[in-house]
Amino acid sequence: MLSKKIEQALNDQIKIEAESSQIYLAMASWAETQGFEGVASFMYAHSDEERMHMLKLAKFVNERGAHAIVSALAAPPVSFGSFKEMFQTLFDHEVMVSQKINDLVDITLTEKDYATHNFLQWYVSEQIEEEALARNILDKINLIGDDKGGLYLFDNDVKMIVANTTAQ
Repeated sequence: MLSKKIEQALNDQIKIEAESSQIYLAMASWAETQGFEGVASFMYAHSDEERMHMLKLAKFVNERGAHAIVSALAAPPVSFGSFKEMFQTLFDHEVMVSQKINDLVDITLTEKDYATHNFLQWYVSEQIEEEALARNILDKINLIGDDKGGLYLFDNDVKMIVANTTAQ
């Protein structure tokens, strides 16, 4: 059985994961309207992944005898300025999510809920990967700068990454 404090903290994280899915979806839509199929595919796939993170948390809360709450979400932006700005937003968002996961882990230790602590270790590892991926992409975009040809090649590279990931 989850304590009320942990139940609330997990429900807060469920909302964060749902909003993350929405942010990636908004980025996908924006990238698609800019003609970048690869980046759009990448963002659509990550939107689905964030939704799976949310569902995993919701099921865990319910399995532990508490109640996962589906709450209203903040609307994501509809425009992102440039690809560099969009990926900077993505990176900053992933850093924030990592901090929220770390805060949640801290609560489980304070409450001595080791089962939830153990469950959350998957999210800790996942966030390390998410931040590294976002940082890597941002580094590549910084290298490309405003070179349109470079952005085109980057978009094709991202499209191949998505195709290889979904084929596995």
